[in-house]
Amino acid sequence: MNAIVLAILVMVGLSLARVSVVFALIVATLVGGLYAGMPIDSILSAFNDGLGNGAKIALAYAVLGAFAVALSRSGLTEAMANRAIARFHIDEASSQRKTVTYTLLAALLAAAVSSQNLIPVHIAFIPVLVPPLLKLMNHLNLDRRLVACVITFGITAPYMLLPVGFGAIFLNDILLTNLNQSGADFGLEITRQMVPMAMPIPIGGMALGLAFAILVSYRKSRHYEDRDLIKGDRTSTQTTQRLTGKQKAILLIALVGTVVTQLYTGSMVLGGVFGFALLSLSGVFHWREQDSIFTEGMRMMTLVGFIMITAAGFASVMQASGEVETLAISSTELIGDNKGLAALIMLLVGLLITLGIGSSFSTIPIIASLYVPIALNFGFSPMATVALVGTAAALGDAGSPASDSTLGPTAGLNADGQHDHIWDSVVPTFLHFNIPLIAAGWTAAMIL
Repeated sequence: MNAIVLAILVMVGLSLARVSVVFALIVATLVGGLYAGMPIDSILSAFNDGLGNGAKIALAYAVLGAFAVALSRSGLTEAMANRAIARFHIDEASSQRKTVTYTLLAALLAAAVSSQNLIPVHIAFIPVLVPPLLKLMNHLNLDRRLVACVITFGITAPYMLLPVGFGAIFLNDILLTNLNQSGADFGLEITRQMVPMAMPIPIGGMALGLAFAILVSYRKSRHYEDRDLIKGDRTSTQTTQRLTGKQKAILLIALVGTVVTQLYTGSMVLGGVFGFALLSLSGVFHWREQDSIFTEGMRMMTLVGFIMITAAGFASVMQASGEVETLAISSTELIGDNKGLAALIMLLVGLLITLGIGSSFSTIPIIASLYVPIALNFGFSPMATVALVGTAAALGDAGSPASDSTLGPTAGLNADGQHDHIWDSVVPTFLHFNIPLIAAGWTAAMIL
């Protein structure tokens, strides 16, 4: 068995058994490295070298978590949720319940899509927007697994299709560049126009998976407890009632300023610090509470950060082992001259690689260098090659325990401790997106 396959099986198996994802990744790293014949000191060296790759984004999410908790202390967002519950008579047998549910899902989808292309803040919006809406979701009896699917689709599909914001980075700067570099010796030349044209079929598969989740899998009610997310010496209602007009204006400036600062500086850390500083000075909460609020917010996003840091170490060890290339080569030996089987094997190998790394952006350089020669050898067209590499890379984002596309929704939906990362985020997104992605990616490779 290939060391990467074994490591992924160990990681997934432990995660499904409700073992901490961080612990599962560390164990999988050791198992995969030792099985590949690496000395323990080489494993630890490669692991430590990779840890720094995830530290920057982990700190950014921790600071944004602090800003999200500070915002929740104002009570404004929860008051808005309470107003919606009363306005639409959600607690009664109201005919408007379904309308409110679909409107809420559409709003979350729009926010997720905008976070990739229109206002590229990625998952930074989740800890700010989602926790205050949990009470509204509870009264709608909305299954949070469906919400996880909606958000994951919204933060994954757009960058695979639209060359704007993060889509421009994924499609043009990473996918296009690596395809042309890997195919230069084989006469492959991909243009900017070809890349987005190759992705609608794979995205269509994800859209069908989302529709199935909405209409079939999670259409039934699921009940959750109402739990107060705000800790401190004032309740959210009391805080909202004493907000002055000036404080409400500062809240708005903090929200807008956080996004503008991030976009202007390119730093989520500075954006979160700016928003938190404004709220601290506004008097929304007592000055003596700011340290505990900041710590509480960082704690909310700590798991996301540590998983991403550990996943970076895992990826570093797997690359250092040399087993990625071995996996690709050994897989081609099983194919023979069957073009359809070749496409399927490449997608499945891509799934295994990206499940551990958890980032399509980081995976493309690896996959492109391996897949371009194989695809051209089997006679796949340039468009089909784009579809294969793009889909294989995206498989990790759509359903990996270590992907920020699943960690982000979990961080927001589990703010009250009622949403499990593996069984309520990873498994639903894997079933509804990865399986359709493989089928649609295979179809695209065969017909383009």
